[in-house]
Amino acid sequence: MSKTPSLKDFRRIVIKVGSSLLVDSAAGGLKRDWLVSLVSDIAALHADKRDVLVVSSGAIALGRAVLKLPRGALRLEEAQAAAAVGQIALARCWAEVLGAHNIAAGQVLLTLGDTEERRRYLNARETIDKLLEWRAVPVINENDTVATTEIRYGDNDRLAARVATMTSADLLVLLSDIDGLYDKPPTAGSNASLVPVVPRITAAIEAMAGASGSELSRGGMVTKIEAGKIATTAGTHMVIASGRVPNPLQAIMQGGPCTWFLTPANPVTARKKWIAGSLEPRGALTIDAGAVKALRLGKSLLPAGVVKVEGTFGRGDAVIVRGPDGHEAGRGLIAYDADDADKIKGRSSADVMTILGYAGRTEMIHRDDLVLGGE
Repeated sequence: MSKTPSLKDFRRIVIKVGSSLLVDSAAGGLKRDWLVSLVSDIAALHADKRDVLVVSSGAIALGRAVLKLPRGALRLEEAQAAAAVGQIALARCWAEVLGAHNIAAGQVLLTLGDTEERRRYLNARETIDKLLEWRAVPVINENDTVATTEIRYGDNDRLAARVATMTSADLLVLLSDIDGLYDKPPTAGSNASLVPVVPRITAAIEAMAGASGSELSRGGMVTKIEAGKIATTAGTHMVIASGRVPNPLQAIMQGGPCTWFLTPANPVTARKKWIAGSLEPRGALTIDAGAVKALRLGKSLLPAGVVKVEGTFGRGDAVIVRGPDGHEAGRGLIAYDADDADKIKGRSSADVMTILGYAGRTEMIHRDDLVLGGE
């Protein structure tokens, strides 16, 4: 992408909103007017047939306000309890404001482990994909009530980047309390300059990152650069922009100050490369000629096309897909454990419930989780 991008260039957008933007620490409540303005921007993207996901911080801060807890550091169990109260308040706020535009909100609570362990990763991705198919807006938050390590050391910038890569988003928007990346800390008298475009994250770019700038924010520019590395490696562009203005997405579209982090890849090719070359296959499926033809036409692999299952693998593991001649046709992430895959091979997807006793996935390997030779 040679020119500076625009939000209109992207079809699936993840928007990360920080605590300091949502919660007024002095007044102890939600910045509702600002949230209403942001959601009007989201509604415009949604009406333009974009997929929009929100990664929202603020559960601990809102819980703290609801419970009227004193200012100061919270112990781990206090932060978890505050999050338990705040998650309810946070979800209600998003549901009400999105609902005013006739958009359903779906709450999804994740930990970093949900985006790293392949079984949980597939479950989370499929749930989010279904919400997007139904034209809902997933509102994703870190599950701070149980994610002890994340409360101590984590941040939603990197979680948002992992969500963006997991869902094959082509843009990640980090709304921050700063306009973007500056070439030096933007303190008074520093003559710092905003960097409008970062073609590639280098050591020099990493050196520009500063420290956390607000009481409520757990992530500073360092974590935003880390998020940028995660996103751009997976083919997702990223933009950092100020959320301290009304209608912050509209401000980006109108050329407001921000920093774009570019990637030469795209989410589909990056994901295919990861499946094809970065994962150790745990087993193999042999499929019939009809299934090979269907895959070449862009279809998913259904149980009916599988004639043989080999190996010991779990749901979410990578497996080799072989044609009837034994040659490798592709590789993919399988939706069933080896034992269950063997039980349903050669059978119609409609028979899965009867055979296994639970309603599994229609596909043995979904097209999005499959890379064929030559792709």
